[in-house]
Amino acid sequence: MATTKKILIVDDEPDFLLALQKTLEARLYQVATASNKAEVQERIKTIDPDVIILGTMTPRGEAFSLHQWLRQHPKTKDLPVLVIDAAPEKQLIKGWRRDEAMVMEAEDYVAKPIEPASMAVRTQAVLERAAKRIKVLIVDDHSVVRDGIRAVLTLQKDIEVVGEAVNGKDAVEKVRQLLPDVVIMDIVMPEMDGLEATKRIYKEYPQTRVLMLSQYDDEENILAAEQLGAYGFIPKRAASSQLINGIKTIYYMGEHLQRPATASG
Repeated sequence: MATTKKILIVDDEPDFLLALQKTLEARLYQVATASNKAEVQERIKTIDPDVIILGTMTPRGEAFSLHQWLRQHPKTKDLPVLVIDAAPEKQLIKGWRRDEAMVMEAEDYVAKPIEPASMAVRTQAVLERAAKRIKVLIVDDHSVVRDGIRAVLTLQKDIEVVGEAVNGKDAVEKVRQLLPDVVIMDIVMPEMDGLEATKRIYKEYPQTRVLMLSQYDDEENILAAEQLGAYGFIPKRAASSQLINGIKTIYYMGEHLQRPATASG
């Protein structure tokens, strides 16, 4: 049986707060409310929300201050947050300033007026996304490389490493067994190389997207990977800065990555 999701709503407009609370409770969510930062800090001591709806608070800047506190607190720093900004006519009183919005970390953003029913739909969508983790298969014939990639990926709350493979043949079999969302694929491996494995995965398991990760980032390999169905190619020299973003781009956006510059020399 699914666990009842807990929602904390923060808003200083009593009518809106009550209406949203009733709407969410009608959908069988467990709801707690607060109207200011001090109340939120007290609520967090006793409840473990699954999502926070951060609405309006007076004076202007108070919502941003609470947002910063939530992102620093160990109990709430990784929780999904939905921000509800003030209506246009109240922006100067309780709205978010431009500089605050630029550093906002939120899964959704809307401005009043918004119907509680619409907000409930958005909340459900955020909860569903938060529960979903990207299943990743790591394919490389060197254990130290696989260990390094796994160490990086396991730090991401929305990524799960479901398995490893040591060559292309092993990769195709593991895709059949595990049905990963994304495969991180090396090129040069024994038994079956990564290009042939990519070709087979693209043909037999089109729901799985392959992201090449190789030191052999010459033009020929990059073009071959594209033609065989890979969603992107990341040179191993750039893995630390590009790998996470690459995985999330091809999974969430369904887009192919921009072709990398080839190594010089």
